[in-house]
Amino acid sequence: MLSQFPEITATAFSDAAAGSVPPSPPPAKTTVAGKAQSIVKSILHGVSEDDSPFQEVQDTHSKLLARGKYVHELQIHDVKPEAWDDYLGLVGERYTKVAEDPAFKVKLFGSWTTEIGDLDQAVHVWEYNHYPGYTETKALLAQDLAHREFEKKLRPMLRQRKNQIMLEFAFWAGSPPAAHGGVYELRTYQLKPGRLLEWETEWRRGLEARRKHVQPIGAWFSQLGHLNYVHHMWVYPDLQTRKERREAAWQVEGWSQTVYKTVRLIDRMQGFILRANSFSPLK
Repeated sequence: MLSQFPEITATAFSDAAAGSVPPSPPPAKTTVAGKAQSIVKSILHGVSEDDSPFQEVQDTHSKLLARGKYVHELQIHDVKPEAWDDYLGLVGERYTKVAEDPAFKVKLFGSWTTEIGDLDQAVHVWEYNHYPGYTETKALLAQDLAHREFEKKLRPMLRQRKNQIMLEFAFWAGSPPAAHGGVYELRTYQLKPGRLLEWETEWRRGLEARRKHVQPIGAWFSQLGHLNYVHHMWVYPDLQTRKERREAAWQVEGWSQTVYKTVRLIDRMQGFILRANSFSPLK
């Protein structure tokens, strides 16, 4: 479901030849404003060999764009078709116990099955109390005998699995558990490297146009795993209503500009229709 990525004169020598090389100017002091300008330049235009390290840009993304309250893990399971029923029974029972046990300090944001897109696939989103919560939870699960037994039963049912660590966009807080019904749509965008800040700026404006017709469920950008990814999720009563509400958004001032300005930032995009699993907090 998710895929991969990367990217990135002559001087005058007459004075030197004449033996009159002027003294080099003293190095400029690094100011906070100058550093901020360099970081924003890196975010917008990519990182050159002389710019700040990419990790600094990544850290800045999390400070500028993220809500800062949670870390989310996106899990993708490609299930063997013949194991599907056993898989849902096994995962439903175990994930419910993990989510309800306060010792693990993790919440199940939602769990879905793909209806249109990559079939025989399950999508799970977990919510941790930032990175310390993620690290502590994983350590506890690794020592939990019931969870180790669950992993042993799970692996033969899967063709492959993958995950990403994501942060929520500050302008788009995730939906609390609710019974919405209908179909969920997960939109996944692989952005060109260095274009995340531009995407966020335009989408923050465009979201107000979309809100007039449908409420968003959540939006995230990847921090670990496959990078340069943005995901956002919506829910509709049915596919016909989805069609009508998306068409109506084009009549709202500002939406067409959002599409025009963001499409050039994207390398690849995918849309998946999902159905909530019976044990999902978002139904």
